[in-house]
Amino acid sequence: MGESISGGSLGMVQPVWHHISGNNDPQAGELYQTSLMSALIAGIYEGRVTYGEIRKHGDFGLGTFNDLDGEMVGFDGAFYQLRSDGSARPVAPYQKTPFAVVTFFEPQQDVELEQPIMKRDFLALLEKATDANLFSAIKVDGIFDEIRTRTVQRQMRPFVPLTEAAKHQVENTFSNVEGTLAGFRSPPYAQGIGVAGFHFHFLRQDKWAGGHALDYHIRSGKAQICTVHRFHVELPTSAEFLKANFADQALSEKIEASEG
Repeated sequence: MGESISGGSLGMVQPVWHHISGNNDPQAGELYQTSLMSALIAGIYEGRVTYGEIRKHGDFGLGTFNDLDGEMVGFDGAFYQLRSDGSARPVAPYQKTPFAVVTFFEPQQDVELEQPIMKRDFLALLEKATDANLFSAIKVDGIFDEIRTRTVQRQMRPFVPLTEAAKHQVENTFSNVEGTLAGFRSPPYAQGIGVAGFHFHFLRQDKWAGGHALDYHIRSGKAQICTVHRFHVELPTSAEFLKANFADQALSEKIEASEG
């Protein structure tokens, strides 16, 4: 389960790049986020913001739910809750989140994946197609020879830090499956505010299963990329957040351990 999935080398992959024009929607091009990744690391799993409110700020994104009850993935205007048993269901507007990041997805580039490619080589392609110091929203529709996911289990008070909760994560493997990877590339300076580097969630095409993407081998597909130039963060005002100590020298290591 923890081994890398074998696949073709980067030198053998020949993606087809298409640049497409974006629109002039003033809401496009902004990343909207509620709370901080460092707050999740600290075990702050209850928020007051509903997904009905979040939807006003984007139609694409990632997040979680109060009590850390699964992962959220959103694309094409629909949001889904990915549960620890590997199942998925539509998000209700009244459900609340302690952390979510969304944008209005307006793709500016297409990358056609015409040959099989493993995760490591695919991320190398995305690094070439995106800017390291900007945020990029990325959507990948494809056929996966195999994809391994995980979702942490719902937490009960007293909440443990995310690194502890992640030790009990449930993993699922999907083989020969169609679906969508949705997520972001975030700059190094965003670590703690969000998750620096690549962060993807997966939803099966039938919309009934998915999770946080750990490893995958893409048989074929298409990646769409949207560069984001503005970043808006709404900070919590709860007593837990105001009293939390975020001066954690090991923050990056904890995020990497929690997010895989």
